[in-house]
Amino acid sequence: METMLSIWAHPDDETFLAAGIMAAAVDRGDRVVCISATAGERGTPDPEAWPPARLGALRRREAAAAMAVLGVQEHRILGYPDGGLPAVDHEAGVARMVALIGEIAPDVIITFGPDGTTFHPDHITVHRWVTEAWERLQRPARLLYSAVTEEHLARFADLYEEWGVYMTDERPVGVRTDELARHVVLKSEALDRKLAALAAMASQTRDVMTTLDPDLFAAEVGEECFVDAADVLQPTTS
Repeated sequence: METMLSIWAHPDDETFLAAGIMAAAVDRGDRVVCISATAGERGTPDPEAWPPARLGALRRREAAAAMAVLGVQEHRILGYPDGGLPAVDHEAGVARMVALIGEIAPDVIITFGPDGTTFHPDHITVHRWVTEAWERLQRPARLLYSAVTEEHLARFADLYEEWGVYMTDERPVGVRTDELARHVVLKSEALDRKLAALAAMASQTRDVMTTLDPDLFAAEVGEECFVDAADVLQPTTS
């Protein structure tokens, strides 16, 4: 048995980026602990209809439903403010990650890469917290960063522009397939399981899942890619 620690900013980040790899670990009998820094309480274009307290409660329920689909029994929401992670004291955030890694003692950690996938400031902050905690602990586990391949961007970049997923004028740079440490292509029941988990997070996924061609959406979310942080970063110093 191994232990996987999956650390993200908002409920649904992990399901979009890592549902397949987490479910496969559960199926192998591994322990999977999923962490969401926030409840995603501000993740709506209509805050009058969905004030933070109401949306946060809904997203907690949605996350619980999605985790049940994936078989993940340990999901913690840390309660940091959605949209406010960069304003959290950096040292306190890193210390929280150090404590979590020390408590859970994972064999592998998965989280955002340096670009936060979408350049969301919350995503990038989680990446920085986790990476610095990992370094301070002398790299006690394998750290994997979520990534996208060059082929994926070539196929879906226009779609991402249409959705407006990027938070800045910057855009991700795809990696070559041979640079990946883990490359999960979901098919059949494994893909259906991820789609069911995403559907459980209806406040975030309903619009796209009902308007986009189902086969196109399945192709977009059916690939999960990770690079090894040790290949990206300079060697640690003792």
